[in-house]
Amino acid sequence: MTPAQPPKVITRHRDGRIHAYVVDPGAFGTLEPAAVFRPRAGDEVVESVVRPDLQRVVYVTRNGVVCLTRAGDLVWESAFEPHSDVRHGHWPGCSLSLDGRTVWVYRPDVMAQRGREDRWVVYGADTGEVLAGRELETAGHGARHCVHPVDGSVYLDIGEGQDGSVILRGVTGADGAPRFETYPWPDRCMIDLAPGGQQFMTVDHGQGDVAFHHHPGGDVLFTLSVEAFGYDPEDTFVEWSGGYLTPDTAVVTLGGERQDEEEWFRHHLVDLRTGTVGDEIDLGVTNPYEGVPLGDGSWLTEGPDGHPVRRSRTSVRAGLQSACHS
Repeated sequence: MTPAQPPKVITRHRDGRIHAYVVDPGAFGTLEPAAVFRPRAGDEVVESVVRPDLQRVVYVTRNGVVCLTRAGDLVWESAFEPHSDVRHGHWPGCSLSLDGRTVWVYRPDVMAQRGREDRWVVYGADTGEVLAGRELETAGHGARHCVHPVDGSVYLDIGEGQDGSVILRGVTGADGAPRFETYPWPDRCMIDLAPGGQQFMTVDHGQGDVAFHHHPGGDVLFTLSVEAFGYDPEDTFVEWSGGYLTPDTAVVTLGGERQDEEEWFRHHLVDLRTGTVGDEIDLGVTNPYEGVPLGDGSWLTEGPDGHPVRRSRTSVRAGLQSACHS
């Protein structure tokens, strides 16, 4: 039996504050913040995570990681040494473990001119104690964490610009000590983990195809090229976006440029049981990276006021019917 999952909490940074939203399974439309945190004066927040109980926030700046209470009191902080004065080209990342006990932080130390290797560091969420760390053979600009919904392992996708993308996985052993594994591809970008955790989705760094892999080994289940979606690979590519709409359905984004140089994109459904391309789906977004599938049949977009909007095909149809009768 799959263990009960904690409430999904997402954050947005607006007006100098961190807004936390709880994704309620029954709520659609514009989400209202369930909690608002004020970072310390002078801190430029790059990424943040909020505990499911909404009582603490952890965020990273270009030079450190900070944990605050909802009242704004400092719980702990850890500086990235030495201090970097490089303003652009490096974005640290952070993630909270599935059980909430650890915080995983990616440090792009090479681009920050802080060191000769990037680092991945695991902190105790309550104390800020460094529990483990790994020096990485990467020179990334930024990275994205994905937390496995069942076993709690943490994926890290490091973007190295034109040099490609590296995917790693951190696992906490029975003794409580994390260990780190690197997948053997230098050129695949991780897009999403399936809601049940049985597989994950990647896109070729050159944007020629999308692949679905078995968790945790990474064996390829099937691959779909641009041609499989009915497009010419000379002028069409797979975007580094999309994800799992449901356990059995993925959203893959195709894009390109018309002869008049106008850019276009479309979202296609893929049946994961058969490995076949299905119909197009309109996520109601203005760019290929705005729509974020949630794995439960719904997805998030950005509203005009900066608040996230949760949609599904059912809610969109209901909205259209309501508009027609008003």
